[in-house]
Amino acid sequence: MRYRVLGGTGIEVSTYCLGTMMFGAVGNPEHDDCVRIIHAALDQGVNFVDTADMYSAGESEEIVGKALRDPRRRDDVVLATKVHFPMGEGRNRSGNSRRWITRAVEESLRRLGTEWIDLYQVHRPDHRTDIEETLGVLGDLVTQGKIRAFGCSTFPAEEIAEAHHVAERRGLRRFRTEQPPYSLLARGVEASVLPVAQRYGMGVMTWSPLASGFLSGKYRKGRPVDLTSGRAALTPHRFDPAIPGNDAKLEAVERLVALAEEIGCSLPQLAIAFAAAHPAVTSVIVGPRTMEQLEGLLKGAPLVLDDDVLDRVDEIVPPGTNLYQPDGVWRPPALTDASLRRRPVGDRAAG
Repeated sequence: MRYRVLGGTGIEVSTYCLGTMMFGAVGNPEHDDCVRIIHAALDQGVNFVDTADMYSAGESEEIVGKALRDPRRRDDVVLATKVHFPMGEGRNRSGNSRRWITRAVEESLRRLGTEWIDLYQVHRPDHRTDIEETLGVLGDLVTQGKIRAFGCSTFPAEEIAEAHHVAERRGLRRFRTEQPPYSLLARGVEASVLPVAQRYGMGVMTWSPLASGFLSGKYRKGRPVDLTSGRAALTPHRFDPAIPGNDAKLEAVERLVALAEEIGCSLPQLAIAFAAAHPAVTSVIVGPRTMEQLEGLLKGAPLVLDDDVLDRVDEIVPPGTNLYQPDGVWRPPALTDASLRRRPVGDRAAG
């Protein structure tokens, strides 16, 4: 396993980051099995583990805490988690406010069974909270020693730039990392997010390299899709081959499968090697549910994609193009609230 420096933090992390979203009730509910998967990844040289408070309502963090209970393992691991999404019922148990982050970090530390978090990430933007408020509390947590560095996840380029501008203007600590979705089918971040991250010297850890399973090899053109189980049951509109947009994804998958077979690797291995080849990317998050999945992904670590292969990828899915819209991507209020795009009826006429 090779290692890269995480932005300007000086922290060295493995090119593969072990994602733990599938550990717990939403994926693999067997804690001992998940712990074995984590240990196997660490034994193969992975030193970067990413989780979030909202993964299985905190259960994922608890599993990671069990896996890192041995202080020797904890000392060798760069541990990342996230805050933003609702945790339980009631108001003020979500978002990016000082009030919530101050409480949420303590709850994450308790579930993880650790005294510090190496990388604490804001899981999504929060238009209700001034970014100065968020940067201020995160900087205080660094000073207190509860976190070592902080970053953002799935922020659009303009929000990243604004956060850096505010940090410089107010003399605050700044985001050191960004965690965007990036895959062979979702290349939109190449247009602005990745260049902006490079401009500010940020580390980048990408999620969903297998495009929610589209690049796992499970979904193929001309084959029936079970819309009653797995991810397909949760979002059938993304997987139903009768929908034209999904047919285009399956067409691309067939061409990518052929390319993977030609160079002697699996489709998932091609997908992860592609993400790791971008100069802005520090680490690619792989999120196995089973030991078999982990072992298959780790076998692809030595894979090198030469320029000819990457040129052929560009022909299948042009740079900056999204054939697939990842789940959970943040949408600004200007797109979700119609009233922000419409003048009052009496003020709409031009004359």
